[in-house]
Amino acid sequence: MRIREIRAIGLTGATPEGGWSEELRPEDTVHTLVIVETDEGVTGLGGVFTNAGLVSAALNVLEPLYRNENALEPERVSERLHQNTFWMGRGGSITHAISGIDIALWDILGKATGQPVGRLLGGRYRDRVRPYASILMDEPDVLAETLIRIRELGFKAVKIGWGPFGRVSAAKDEAIVARAREELGADVELMVDPGASDAYWPNGYTWALRTARMLEAYDVTWFEEPLRPDALEDFVALRRNTTIPISGGEVLTRRQSFRPWLQQGAFDIVQPDVCKVGGISEERKIGWMAQENGVRLIPHGWNTAVGLAADLQLASALMDTDRVEYLQGSPYIDDIKVGGWQLDEDGMLPIPDAPGLGLELDWEMVEKYSN
Repeated sequence: MRIREIRAIGLTGATPEGGWSEELRPEDTVHTLVIVETDEGVTGLGGVFTNAGLVSAALNVLEPLYRNENALEPERVSERLHQNTFWMGRGGSITHAISGIDIALWDILGKATGQPVGRLLGGRYRDRVRPYASILMDEPDVLAETLIRIRELGFKAVKIGWGPFGRVSAAKDEAIVARAREELGADVELMVDPGASDAYWPNGYTWALRTARMLEAYDVTWFEEPLRPDALEDFVALRRNTTIPISGGEVLTRRQSFRPWLQQGAFDIVQPDVCKVGGISEERKIGWMAQENGVRLIPHGWNTAVGLAADLQLASALMDTDRVEYLQGSPYIDDIKVGGWQLDEDGMLPIPDAPGLGLELDWEMVEKYSN
């Protein structure tokens, strides 16, 4: 079975806010679907957390390397693409595009063999996983209204991120977290993500340490990305001086970038994004490396239904991956999947056991969000 063509479809018209300093507009395209077609009619679905124009340009560069390649060998094909393009900027748009190709090839392999991707990765440790609703922070009263809705949807874990946190005052930060804990109650997990990869993030180690100690009083499950994404030494020091688990790594790509962070003890939880890091093949290797260093992998998932489907398969196949991120309010997750997503009575998300990613797209909705 050979790769015949790869297409990119940029999603636009309903792009959710990201909390960034230069906020996204609905018509901005930062989520891109990748469709891999084979000579035997089997099609694979992939996703990239990158502008569609960049993905299309990368596919043009990669085309001589992937055309007529064996579509049933995702890990080898992806490594071939990485190895032959590293001088063009390892970790940039080329790597992001390869992520989408890799996910789609695993989807094809699963469909061709009649097996879910998780089983092909070595076996399924679980058939359901706890999703955490991922939402942006806001003023306490506004945030409270959103949290009430999230609880009504059945979520047992919530991450609040970005917004005014870390950008106004320590009093504002604590007011936000205190109100969130009040609305969620003691039985719902609460994670806090200030989003220090934002442009011109103003805070450093002292702020992060003071904030972490404040969060200890509110039973926060983890403190995500509290420092600029290159501040390795500060992450190590912060983790050593707080009882709150520290997480990060969403901007890193390929396994080579993660090694020093894992070996030096920067994270309790590492969060690669399957739609940027190099795909399923690469994230699985990072998961193994994390396990060897006593770190849990919980994927970053600010993407699409395809990215969520890939995260679910990884969660089934990685022993310590017992949570997945579920971006709330995005039509690119909820609307483009046939049947949508449903939590069970325990607030868990079933992991599809159908062949491949177990995902069927609603192509009418995809067309709606790609014109």
